[in-house]
Amino acid sequence: MHCCCFVFETVYHTHKDIVFNLALQYVQNVEDAQEITQDVFLSVYQSLSSFRQEAHITTWIYRITINKSLDFIRTKKRKKRFAFMVNLFADESRESLHKAAFDHPGIQLEQKEALERIFRHINDLPERQRTALILSKIEQLPQATIAAIMQLSVKAVESLIQRAKNNLANKLDTEGK
Repeated sequence: MHCCCFVFETVYHTHKDIVFNLALQYVQNVEDAQEITQDVFLSVYQSLSSFRQEAHITTWIYRITINKSLDFIRTKKRKKRFAFMVNLFADESRESLHKAAFDHPGIQLEQKEALERIFRHINDLPERQRTALILSKIEQLPQATIAAIMQLSVKAVESLIQRAKNNLANKLDTEGK
């Protein structure tokens, strides 16, 4: 058991920043990214002994992080829809639920509004396009690595990135008109 804890500790210290930063790209909120990071490493700890090494451990952890991030977003959307329905039928004295603030560290105040708008449009992309775009343009991973993480061909990743960029450009153009 001692050996397993040492392996986990090594995996954690090697990958914690990667996991946190990737989660942050999905949720743009430090506290939510910290929660996702905890969930990822809980899953890693629980599954480390069964890791078959068919993929590189970093690829495996990226995959877990993406899935946990997308699950977190889906759960949050369900809660928002439920809160909206509750507020529709609630009396006016009840407090309404508000969207979590855009909280991304390292962003200058003047850049915050523009980045919030861009991330809002990135978040509206289909999941696979969003993932490919984040891994490529924000995490700056090579397409072969993205293909391994997403379990797709390099050509499919190229296509997803191109469609994501086109969709994002269209959304930004439409908003600017």
